[in-house]
Amino acid sequence: MFDIVIKNAEIIDGTGRKKYKSDLAVSEGKIKKIGNLGEARAKKYIYAGNLYLVPGFIDINNHSDTYLTIFTIPSLESMLRQGITTIIGGNCGSSLAPLISLDGFKSIQKWADLKEINLNWLTFREFLEELGKRKIGVNFGSLVGHSTLRRGLIKDEFRILTDRELTTVKQIFKSALKEGAFGLSTGLAYSHARIAPTKELIELAKIVKDFDGVYATHIRGEAEELLPAIEETIQIGKKTNVSIEISHLKAMGRNNWQNMKHALDLIQRARLSGINLSFDIYPYTVSGSVLYILLPDWVAEGGREEMLKRLKNKKTKNRIIKEMQEKKYYDYDKIIIAISPIDQTFIGKKMTDIAATQNISVEEAIINLLTASSGRIITFFDTLNEENLEMGISHSSSLVSTDGYGCDINHYKIKKELVHPRCFGAIPRFLEIYTKKKKLLSWEEAIRKISGGPAQKIGIKDRGIIKKNNRADLVLLNPKRISDKSSFDNPYQYPEGIECVVLNGEIVIENGIYNGKKAGMILKKS
Repeated sequence: MFDIVIKNAEIIDGTGRKKYKSDLAVSEGKIKKIGNLGEARAKKYIYAGNLYLVPGFIDINNHSDTYLTIFTIPSLESMLRQGITTIIGGNCGSSLAPLISLDGFKSIQKWADLKEINLNWLTFREFLEELGKRKIGVNFGSLVGHSTLRRGLIKDEFRILTDRELTTVKQIFKSALKEGAFGLSTGLAYSHARIAPTKELIELAKIVKDFDGVYATHIRGEAEELLPAIEETIQIGKKTNVSIEISHLKAMGRNNWQNMKHALDLIQRARLSGINLSFDIYPYTVSGSVLYILLPDWVAEGGREEMLKRLKNKKTKNRIIKEMQEKKYYDYDKIIIAISPIDQTFIGKKMTDIAATQNISVEEAIINLLTASSGRIITFFDTLNEENLEMGISHSSSLVSTDGYGCDINHYKIKKELVHPRCFGAIPRFLEIYTKKKKLLSWEEAIRKISGGPAQKIGIKDRGIIKKNNRADLVLLNPKRISDKSSFDNPYQYPEGIECVVLNGEIVIENGIYNGKKAGMILKKS
């Protein structure tokens, strides 16, 4: 007797191959049989009707760890409701382990309140063991954050590592890879990693290659620095032959929109030359980022404390304002406050409106907000271009991710902050708008970009594709009803059309309703 039999499903298997009709049986957490099951006995029958049966989606760029919601909202319901069954954390240079010292934990302080959890681990193994003791709503695997390693060793110092320090970082990184990490991530646009030379990255990427892992990079810049940043990434690929994933590829700011096509051309040429290079993208023209990214690069050198000292110095503050006014890269009326620890009345307000209310320049308002909040303001940036987004989504080298984090509809009641709609609707939005309505991709190719493609890239061998003996992470979706309901004004809304989710052989969503089960597993690189 099988645990679950799904009858007469239209299967899209996650490889990109054409869909087909079949039955499917699940037992002991795995896919046991695909084919005509006739009168096969099962504890639970699901009649698919006109639904698509697809692999559970894999979010290759997720931040549920660094926003700490994997601890504070362990169901991660907003991920499950999108059909996401596996998330990969440790992105953009920050991970929760290994911690050479507790200063390594500070790499996430721009996103989360460090007081929300008690730390009782240092090594990567200890972190996974601690997480494994808890029940979580999705499968979780992690990269190692480059900034986490760096800050754990040299704390808030802003400098190049000595040879001895680099050797120490390499040894600890190797240990984390042996303990199950899937690779390395960088956050080269952020202050503590910005000083890291390409040579340092090459040395670490060589180790990633030795362990057959992935090098995921938040590149040095996504505005005027976009093309040089991609060229640096390609250089790392040439020197090491490592598998590379460019995180959330985009061209920020109207003046830089034309660079997206050039960026894609660079990536395509690199791939044709034999470099294993891909990128992920989220289906929105609005990004979410820290407010201090608007400052000139030099202001954040040395970390948050040094940045705040400069912002509080009257002479330096005037210099910063002048530079910002001379080199205005962003439309300030398209920047909205999402998270503010100082005054919740700012949440949902445009930067231009805040400045006008205070009768000061926008640049001064930005500095005042950063000073008052100790640099902890998160914003929505409407700085991307729809045409570029479509080019990225339809590109043969792209995968689709949320770049968000899991939470639930009660999050606002507790936090009184806005989350980016991608936390609730990125995947349904991708399927509804870019697959169903705009027809940029076939359903088969779209599903590959969120299941088999990410599984192959990150190195997960038993998920992401519907085939016999793979883990039973499955989604039944209604292609006619699939719809993203989350908006920037009201993000706390679950999507429609995700009818059933099976996670490790257990039904966790049925008839579109989450049943509260936490059936996720901790994944390690094998």
